[in-house]
Amino acid sequence: MEERTLKIQKIKNGIVIDHIPCGMALKVLKILNIEGDIGSTVSLVMHVKSRMGWKDVVKIEDRYLEEKEIDKIALIAPTATVNVIENYEVVKKHKVHIPDEIKGIVRCMNPRCITNQKEPIVPEFRVVSKDPVIIKCKYCEREMSSEDIIENII
Repeated sequence: MEERTLKIQKIKNGIVIDHIPCGMALKVLKILNIEGDIGSTVSLVMHVKSRMGWKDVVKIEDRYLEEKEIDKIALIAPTATVNVIENYEVVKKHKVHIPDEIKGIVRCMNPRCITNQKEPIVPEFRVVSKDPVIIKCKYCEREMSSEDIIENII
C-alpha cells in the first residue's frame, strides 16, 4: 500500500517556529498577535510525530521576530527553535532560551501589585525555575507558573 503524505508548502521568506510542545501552537500565535487576515500565509501543524516525540510547528511568511517576541515564545514553549528563512533556505537557526530576568513582557497577576496600580512602572520578574517555568515578580514577589504566564503576556 502506497503511503500518502500531505506536506506544508515551503515559505520563501519568513520564520518557522519548530519543536513547539504539543498543543501550544495556538498560544504561540496568540502571543504574536496573529489572528484574522494578516496579509501573509500562516501554516500551523499540530501533533506532528518527530524523532523526539510529538510537536507543533508554525510557519509565518514575510514575518520576522523581535527579541521580545522570542522571549515570549521561550516562556511558553521553552523547547522551540526559530528558523529564519530567506529565498526558501534556512539562513539562521536558534533555540529559544528563557532569560534570567523578564522585563515588560508579562504583567503581574496580582491585582494589588504596584505594576497594576496605574503607576509608570514596567513589570519585572526573576526566573525562579526554567523547568517547569516559574517566575517571581520583583515588586510583590508573587510567583507565576506557565499557565499564569500565558494568560498575562503583554
